[in-house]
Amino acid sequence: MTTPVRDILGQPRGLAWLAGTQFWEAFSLYGMQALLTLYMVGQLLMPGHAENVVGLAATRAAIESITGPLSTQAFAVQLFGLWAGLVRFTPVFGGLLGDRLLGRRRTIMLGCVLMTLGHFCMAFDGSFLAALFLLMLGTGCANSNLFSQVGALYPPEDRRRDDGLQLYYFVLNCGAFIAPIICGWMGAALGWHQAFALAGFGMLAGLLVYALGERDLPPDPPRTAAAARAPLNPREWHAVRLLMLLMLVQAAFWIAQSQVWNVYNLWARDHVDMAVAGWQVPIPWLQALDAIAPGLLLPPTLWLWRRQAARGVEPDAITKMAIGCLIFGCGMVWLALSELVYGGVRVPLLWAVGFHMLSNWGWVFFTPIAVGLYGRAAPKSLNAMMIGVNSMAVFVGSTISGRIGGLYEIWSADRFWLLHAGIIAVGALLLLALRPAVRRLLAAQDGQQALMLVTIADEPRRRQTT
Repeated sequence: MTTPVRDILGQPRGLAWLAGTQFWEAFSLYGMQALLTLYMVGQLLMPGHAENVVGLAATRAAIESITGPLSTQAFAVQLFGLWAGLVRFTPVFGGLLGDRLLGRRRTIMLGCVLMTLGHFCMAFDGSFLAALFLLMLGTGCANSNLFSQVGALYPPEDRRRDDGLQLYYFVLNCGAFIAPIICGWMGAALGWHQAFALAGFGMLAGLLVYALGERDLPPDPPRTAAAARAPLNPREWHAVRLLMLLMLVQAAFWIAQSQVWNVYNLWARDHVDMAVAGWQVPIPWLQALDAIAPGLLLPPTLWLWRRQAARGVEPDAITKMAIGCLIFGCGMVWLALSELVYGGVRVPLLWAVGFHMLSNWGWVFFTPIAVGLYGRAAPKSLNAMMIGVNSMAVFVGSTISGRIGGLYEIWSADRFWLLHAGIIAVGALLLLALRPAVRRLLAAQDGQQALMLVTIADEPRRRQTT
């Protein structure tokens, strides 16, 4: 027996509570993310601070045993890449925890608590690595289970699902927009640690919102049903294998996107004129542009897709993702062109604004569509875990981007960004190569769901007959 779904503004009421929780999760995570590389390079890894970080020497030795000796900046970039990747890797285990053990609601609550503790640990030099660890675990517990609950709000063939995911991402990006502005200002005016502590209070607010909306959220599967869940059939195993392969291909997109969180901040420090009327704009504020641009681009993009759908030419999910890769690659070319156009002189701030608009149009075509694709194609018994597998693409991409990021010190900026443009273009081609297999999988899934609906509809008549 399911809880009646109450709608608000044409969407399930639970979407508002889940989006509100995601707003604060994004505020806390993206606020910290916008500061992290600059904080490590500008303070934490400097003499007088690095010695206080528990476990830092051993961590650096372990990383350099693989990469070789790294400068302070290269080590910061690599550490950020590893952390950003692991933050997107742990949702695989968080999804499994929510699907099979604790249930999605308890797992999300646990994640919010761990993230809160992690942000408060960031307020001290000594607990820096412990903070990163807690944030990895907390994000893993919360992220994929929140997305899975959003998907569970809708029946299988509900057309509102795609719009709901776009609205959910819009709220997420609102949190990601506000966080770098507030945390960036606090970091510059009051200090790094105060900004990190603010992110912790934001996560506490997210926990409260989730608890208040419990009655409107989709129920977890009964514990007995979860224990008796049947093993995957051959069709479901095929879906899992194909989605794993698709995850590896998606990593090409995330190699480029992860640099926007990482090396791009250093590029802005070195190459962008951040002065406006004599006032220096904090570099983390550029991350706010990266958050608001999808919200500005979403309405015209949805309008475009509806126009295409009315004419019967709307691209399928995998084609939209390939288009997103190509658009984002144009953003990488845009950064490379700044060196040729301005000849080593600092580029105007509007050039960076143009990059964020271009790259985030690619993001709108790619990221929400990928989550919707995994939610639709994944076996129902592993839905949250497979959405976590989708996040593994960010893990692979971020880890690789951290290693590539060391090239920023020895390559010219135009060559560095053109490398990323080439990587993401290859990703677009590989997505198109997988398009036939993905379309067959979705057709099979839709056929199976239609058969189930017919069977359920016929059940009362069969009982009357017998």
